[in-house]
Amino acid sequence: MIPLVPPPPAVLPAGPLIPTALPPLTTALPRLPGLHPARPQLWLVATEAHQDTVTRYAPLVLDAGELARAEEFRRSGDRATYLCAHVGLRRLLGAHLGVAPRTVSVARAPCPCCGEPHGRPVLADGHPHFSLSHCEGLSLVAVASTPVGVDIERVPAAHTVAEASEVLHPAEAAELAVLAPAHRPAAFARVWTRKEAYLKGLGIGLGADPSAEYVGAGPVPSAPPGWLLADVTVPDGHRAAVALRR
Repeated sequence: MIPLVPPPPAVLPAGPLIPTALPPLTTALPRLPGLHPARPQLWLVATEAHQDTVTRYAPLVLDAGELARAEEFRRSGDRATYLCAHVGLRRLLGAHLGVAPRTVSVARAPCPCCGEPHGRPVLADGHPHFSLSHCEGLSLVAVASTPVGVDIERVPAAHTVAEASEVLHPAEAAELAVLAPAHRPAAFARVWTRKEAYLKGLGIGLGADPSAEYVGAGPVPSAPPGWLLADVTVPDGHRAAVALRR
């Protein structure tokens, strides 16, 4: 698990993230420094680098629900990524709280739409805020002092972009349409990760209409009122974004 380089200063204020990588799972993780109000801490988890250790340690770190969910994945790679993501998240939250990862208790906040307990994942006292996203082989974790959302996705195939463009805001669809066909998949992944990070930060997720809010498909994101929005640098073939409430 490694800390990511800061998002563009024009979107999130400049300032260092945690400067060192997490030690191996067999090493105690020291308590992490306090959170900057305007900058989340971002961490990238590479499944390939951690899956062997995580497979051994997951039963000692994760709860029964997480272990059961992991067993539902048919593909071993998806299962490994899920385990790495959730073990990594618990280690980070435990380090912020000063407790063992296995004792971290995660619940669900009330949904902003209906009030039922299926909103964003939260800790018992609500702090720190956090968000987790994973795709095959990579996971992205954010920890922040205000509500935060992250998303990471593989750049899709061209036919997927053509089929899914109708879920975008009309202005975003128009921005994609003027691009050369070869550039549309990466631009679609860029706008989609921005959109999903924002919706996860709200605690709504894809329960809301993704076409209703404009976040932009161009090089610079357009943050909804009251939010900061930034693209995150991740390995080639992927796109990622983080949304932070002001």
